[in-house]
Amino acid sequence: MKYLFILNDPAYGTERSYNGLRLALALRKQVDAQLRVFLMADAVGCGKLGQKTPDGYYNLERMIKGLVAANAPVAACGTCADARGISENELIEGVHRGSMEELTEWTIWADKVIVF
Repeated sequence: MKYLFILNDPAYGTERSYNGLRLALALRKQVDAQLRVFLMADAVGCGKLGQKTPDGYYNLERMIKGLVAANAPVAACGTCADARGISENELIEGVHRGSMEELTEWTIWADKVIVF
């Protein structure tokens, strides 16, 4: 089964993006699951390199690195990143600058689209 996750909420402040990544990481363990993650709006901050969180607190950078290590494509909306002053070289290694065209292709590819 092919899953597309679209995250919209900021990295920290709400737990929607955190919960979306938790579900993606859990699905990644399924034998037949293929995943893609698209970061939009304030969620582009989830893909920012160098996140510092207190000990014992979740860290979305580590979670995204886990998905990238499992060969799950992760894209950050380029327009959304530009609006928030995030350049491509500030993104976690393996997170690329995405576009609406790419999101369209990924949506067509997916069996299920999950939005957080």
